[in-house]
Amino acid sequence: MTASLDPIRMPEKAVAVIGAGPAGLVSARYLKKHGFLPVVFEASSEIGGQWNAASPSSAVWPGMRTNTSRILTAFSDLDHAEGTNVYPSQTDMQAYLKRYAELADLDGQTIRRSTTVEAVERAPGEGWTVRTRHGDSVSAEIYPHVVIATGYCRTPDAPAIAGLEGFAGSAGVIHSSRYKGPEPYRGRSVLVAGCSISALEIASELAASGAIVSVAMRRQRYVLQKLLAGIPTDHVAFTRFAAQAGMMLPPEAVAAGMKQMVLSTCGSPEQFGAPKPDDNIFAAGLTQSQNYLALVAEGRIGPRPWIKAIDGRAVRFADGSSDSLDGIILGTGYRLSLPFLSDEIVAKLGLDGQGLDLHDHTIHPDLDGLGFVGLYSLIGPYFPVLELQARWLAYLWAGLRPTPPVEAVREGVALARSRRGGPRDVPMHALAVLFANNAGVEPRPAEWPALERALWFGPLSPASFRLVGADAQPEAQARTRAAARSFNAIASDALTVEEAARLKVVAPGPDPIPA
Repeated sequence: MTASLDPIRMPEKAVAVIGAGPAGLVSARYLKKHGFLPVVFEASSEIGGQWNAASPSSAVWPGMRTNTSRILTAFSDLDHAEGTNVYPSQTDMQAYLKRYAELADLDGQTIRRSTTVEAVERAPGEGWTVRTRHGDSVSAEIYPHVVIATGYCRTPDAPAIAGLEGFAGSAGVIHSSRYKGPEPYRGRSVLVAGCSISALEIASELAASGAIVSVAMRRQRYVLQKLLAGIPTDHVAFTRFAAQAGMMLPPEAVAAGMKQMVLSTCGSPEQFGAPKPDDNIFAAGLTQSQNYLALVAEGRIGPRPWIKAIDGRAVRFADGSSDSLDGIILGTGYRLSLPFLSDEIVAKLGLDGQGLDLHDHTIHPDLDGLGFVGLYSLIGPYFPVLELQARWLAYLWAGLRPTPPVEAVREGVALARSRRGGPRDVPMHALAVLFANNAGVEPRPAEWPALERALWFGPLSPASFRLVGADAQPEAQARTRAAARSFNAIASDALTVEEAARLKVVAPGPDPIPA
């Protein structure tokens, strides 16, 4: 074994980026574009993060598709290849990320594959010591800046259920992160535990493949289909209008509006034979699946209350009923885990498996030079949000955007801490507009009369954030219009009378989006 005992101090512009998934790649791309020298550490032999099915930490399964459209599962510099389905496959996504890395000139010198980060700690003087392992070789380097971009969905979260470890069904117990397809479950009785997107998609695939499926959940969420009248849900639900409504209207009004949209397009679960959700959609929660409720209505999936205890093959539920089952799949989410961070950093961040105490999910006043990208649980498309957060961080460090006052950053950290114990998921449109404003790239719709309807009521496409500010693109206007008109979501440029009236309700005045 070889080891570097004395850390090597890297150049002033060097940045360590931990993770070569979407968050790490887009961070490296903008850091490099603005004069930095990113070094990307990837534990796997290939890039892609979750979309690299060969990675031990990947939770994708054969045949898995994205739950967001190809337009909103992309970065602003690169569209998906012609002919890609509305919802790209795992292989489509990994191929896309490889193309993106090539476009951004992130070569073998920039990305260190098969290199595990074992420790990040404060260096003597200034900077951060990053200790890594590549095979038998161990090294340490001091970087002025480090970006943590390892992703949220890496450590499965298993619930505490009496008797779970002793479950005796022939198909065993796995977390959904280890699910590799329906074949082992054909003809067998399977319980899927949870109401996340992955839980409902797995349950739907099993039911369509010959398994006897039931789904247990603590609470019934409202369920959105992936397509609404042929339009991807993310094009309808995640808009600037929705972001503005969330900022301006009382929470009960926002909840009522969201609930009305869900009920008018997808119905309520009890109409299909599932339990009735809480009347407050925020209390109930929201999930997505194209086929789950239809399969419940057909009797091919049986809804059950939450699990109380397990004895051998017998699973007892909270209502006193029980089933004898062959297999259990836990679709119960993930804990945020960053085991390589020093105790000092963990304490500053308040890292507890649920979240981080950060200003706007990105920086901490006592951890100068450390940035965090993509470490949140998000409802809706990730790629546009990741790109905006990466741009803001790169612009901060490059001096293109002002550093927030220390007092404001501390208030942001305190706000993040106060929200612990509340809902973990953040709507995509809320974070996208937050990061876009921070980065100085959020367009004012009133200044783009030919795009005003597309900007307010079209999808939050990556191109719409390249209209103004640093890295503005000449072709962004045409690409924004094309994204809005895709799937016939926005047929014309002019605001309708109804849309203009809705804008006045949420934001009086011609241009409510903050600068």
